[in-house]
Amino acid sequence: MSVIKDGFIGFVVGDAMGVPAKFMEREKLLEKPVTSMVGHGTYDVPEGVWSSNTSMTLATIDSIVRCHKIDYNDMANRFCQWAGKAEYTAIGAVFDIDKTTKKALVRYLKTQDDAVKCGESDMDANGSGSLMRMLPIALYCHFNKLQDYEVFNVVKNASSITHANEISVLGCYIYVNYLLFILNGKDKFASYNMIKCLDYSLYFDEDIIAYYNRLLKTNISNLRIDDLKSTEYVVYTLEAVMWVILKTKSYSEAIVGSINLGGNTDTIGALTGSIAGILYGFEEVPSKWIYKLKKLDYLEEMVQKFDDLLI
Repeated sequence: MSVIKDGFIGFVVGDAMGVPAKFMEREKLLEKPVTSMVGHGTYDVPEGVWSSNTSMTLATIDSIVRCHKIDYNDMANRFCQWAGKAEYTAIGAVFDIDKTTKKALVRYLKTQDDAVKCGESDMDANGSGSLMRMLPIALYCHFNKLQDYEVFNVVKNASSITHANEISVLGCYIYVNYLLFILNGKDKFASYNMIKCLDYSLYFDEDIIAYYNRLLKTNISNLRIDDLKSTEYVVYTLEAVMWVILKTKSYSEAIVGSINLGGNTDTIGALTGSIAGILYGFEEVPSKWIYKLKKLDYLEEMVQKFDDLLI
């Protein structure tokens, strides 16, 4: 089984599982936890519907497959097809575009400028809207054996199409490196220790790195659940994902644990699913969840195209 399928299907399942619980309070979820693929809830959509996390990830994959390389303007064009024409969606509708992504894509459409110059860089533009689409970037970097400085440049540029603030870029860079260590055969604990040892000062000022001190300077798994803020803020999203991965021992446990944190459930579920899928394998993703996914044939076709290109 391909590691690309492991990570991608794991990602989509986590996304779809999290959609109905989006923005729900943790206390309510802990009283009545989500443990199955259900519909409706926060958004009035059927079970198995995935969100912008998967749509933008599919657009990224499609761009790489069609261009046979990373082309940021082509990616931006495909993001616009998603936002404006509901391409890459589960049910032909966009129901959850974030304001930072929307502003950046509107700017790109108006200027048709270099896409990496169109992202929002304000401090309030640090949601998880670029972090959520970094799985294909990590896989591309791994299979093309990119050097670290090349990885950083690809991550920075890909994020900056929509999210150009360095806090967002650093979050993406940490996540991509964590996946790269796992893809290179390290276990989840060793990979965590390795991302803590990277020299981020090569690319980021200390005041930017400091936003991730809880993740990089302490052991995030030692935090109590009440210490986690599972909001859309990129720092808190990444903290929640890493906490769940380190605290759980199976794909199912990781997904259920991530979604019932509440808040940014679709993105936290998707990112957790991407890591857990690679750690535990496609066979460990419950088939009862997989077969409820909308457009499963299409999802598998996209995986195969990406697999054919990279492997």
